[in-house]
Amino acid sequence: MDSGLLAKWVKDLIQPDDAPRLDFGAPVGEPALAAPDSVSWRVFKNPVALFVGGVAAVVLELAEPRVRTGVWEHSSFRRDPLPRLKRTGLAAMVTVYGPRSAAEAMIAGVRRMHDRVAGATPAGAAYRANDVDLLDWVQATASFGFLEAYHAYVAPLDAADRDRFYAEAAPAAALYGASGAPSSVAQWEAQLADRLPTLERSDIVFEFLDLMGRTALLPVPTRSLQRGLVRAAVAITPPEVRAVLGLGRAWGLGPVEGRLARWAGRAADRLVIAGTPAVEACRRMGLPGDYLYRR
Repeated sequence: MDSGLLAKWVKDLIQPDDAPRLDFGAPVGEPALAAPDSVSWRVFKNPVALFVGGVAAVVLELAEPRVRTGVWEHSSFRRDPLPRLKRTGLAAMVTVYGPRSAAEAMIAGVRRMHDRVAGATPAGAAYRANDVDLLDWVQATASFGFLEAYHAYVAPLDAADRDRFYAEAAPAAALYGASGAPSSVAQWEAQLADRLPTLERSDIVFEFLDLMGRTALLPVPTRSLQRGLVRAAVAITPPEVRAVLGLGRAWGLGPVEGRLARWAGRAADRLVIAGTPAVEACRRMGLPGDYLYRR
């Protein structure tokens, strides 16, 4: 596939049509919430890990009834998923690679928007989007999804790097209000065990997975990979959660799909795409554009 076409696709995928374009290369020298030598900068540069990890994270979020109701009833995800995905992707890029001042301003805006989101689940449980308990779960699932996708389909990470990845999310988590977000693998596992009795099956999970399989997200030459990558996301979802949700054998990742997911993830990890947030952020910090691709 032509590298210029891929570069355009990656940049378009995280840029909502109705949002201003952020210059990740300025102000020169202003640090991000995470450092250039962080595990986070290494992981988030990979578009395959972001797609697979993002789908896995949302599956976990939708298993929680209050989060599920808030997401499905107060966003455009169901009607028009692509703009919503672009906004989420841009938010992730700003949080990880953006200058700290831009990240803080963006997160404050998200908090203000979430202040207006509240309601009740079909079973009558009240929720608020800025409820700390729900914010902790959303932050935990995002960290888990992106980390596991990179570990499974790009490059294995050792125990120390896996713990570092969770810990590196702490500054952003605090800004979002997620004061109890996990800072290690052990804390994630404890949180999952505590949360598991509250998770439940919902047809919305299957509707979401279907949307991710058929919405035109990948470039045309790689579109056939998309449903396989959705299955790759289900495959890294914790087995106990898959059991609760009813994601059984029909959602299993076949050996060919698994090899293709790993091929795509590893190939994407070596492809330096000029103009992307990872490359521009490195240059902002006085590093070569290919700094993250040498590590």
